Amino acid sequence: MEISVVGLAALVMLTLLFLKIPVFSAVMAGSVTYFMLTPNVPTLIIAQRVISGIESIPLLAVPFFICAGIYMNYSGVTKRVMHFAEAMTGHMSGGLAQVNVLLSTLMGGLSGSNLADAAMQANMIVPEMERKGYSKEFSSVVTAASAMITPLIPPGIAMIIYGSIANVSIGKLFIAGIGPGILLCVTMMMLVSYISKKRGYLPVREQSIRPREFVSALREAFLPLCLPVIIIGGIRLGIFTPTEAGAVAIVYALMLGALYKEMTLDNLMTGMKETITSTASIMLIVGAASAFAWILTKERIPQQITEMIITTISNKYVFLMVVNVFLLIVGMFIEGNAAMIVLVPLLAPVARAYGIDDIQFAMIFIFNMSVGALSPPMGTLMFVTCGITKCKINRFIKEAIPFYLLLLACLLILTFIPVFSTGIVDLFY
Repeated sequence: MEISVVGLAALVMLTLLFLKIPVFSAVMAGSVTYFMLTPNVPTLIIAQRVISGIESIPLLAVPFFICAGIYMNYSGVTKRVMHFAEAMTGHMSGGLAQVNVLLSTLMGGLSGSNLADAAMQANMIVPEMERKGYSKEFSSVVTAASAMITPLIPPGIAMIIYGSIANVSIGKLFIAGIGPGILLCVTMMMLVSYISKKRGYLPVREQSIRPREFVSALREAFLPLCLPVIIIGGIRLGIFTPTEAGAVAIVYALMLGALYKEMTLDNLMTGMKETITSTASIMLIVGAASAFAWILTKERIPQQITEMIITTISNKYVFLMVVNVFLLIVGMFIEGNAAMIVLVPLLAPVARAYGIDDIQFAMIFIFNMSVGALSPPMGTLMFVTCGITKCKINRFIKEAIPFYLLLLACLLILTFIPVFSTGIVDLFY
């Protein structure tokens, strides 16, 4: 009886998600279904779990880093970092596309949000790429695919949420993301170079940057690029916690805005409104998913799944491959944060039972969710980018096939070579 009620609750949630009902409403509807049909379970628990789910000290870092990223955009940081990226990659084949990829990597340490990064670059770089002869489809795909790097480069919002759910050190997750982020950046730049050479997409300039020009570009971008170093260094040295690092990032962004004299009072107020809106959307999902996670815990679903998988699969790498396929499919239909809050309590204990490092499994999970955000039929990155660039979805998907293959190859590397996830963490700690 109870298991069937849980199944019905999950069915209600998934059905509403497939119908594109807002994630918060869909997850909450599944939770309400369970409480209405299960006797002797007070419905008041729903409200208690929603509130307790967002009353988490680590989750305070979410609005802090969102606010810091927004203020970075208003303080003139983005164009300085973009100029530096252009100086570094402008001589390569597909110069503007290479700038696109490198800018996502550098801005990942500043914005923390893949959707914000994709929207920003779709507005800034794609029109310029089209004027230079790049196709709309290629420009859109590079923008959306490179935005996948953002959740991996510290301080990614996904790492904060994962760490708070799985009780894993957020500081270690920040450091661990550097390896997968660099791996994806380098391999994506290689793919962009290959495609650009075949299509004749020219570099921005013919010669490599001169030392004097490099120093000038680095001088402009030096202070913004110091932010990830300050965050990781401060956490590692025990100067502040990951949550406090978010507050430090806001102060740093405001200092840069004052230094560059581009932050106005209107920008300050607009940034606060955007922060509230973005934070509210995330926290609503976190609260609703917390209530559903309580249901799974009460019914001992994680323990049952652990026992079933361990008795069925004896090899941890087979388990990881099964999890990869499962998460890729889930990511195509369900928003990443919601999937994370529901699935991490189920899968993380199983991964520990196989002896898989918590940090490695976190990177695999986050990477899978990032791929899902780029994939049809409900990939948020795909829709946000195409909505701004006016690229047709079918053409986007066709153009993205080489990038999907690259992402699968990187996922296999993270799965079978743990050093890409844990190597830098072991070095720091």
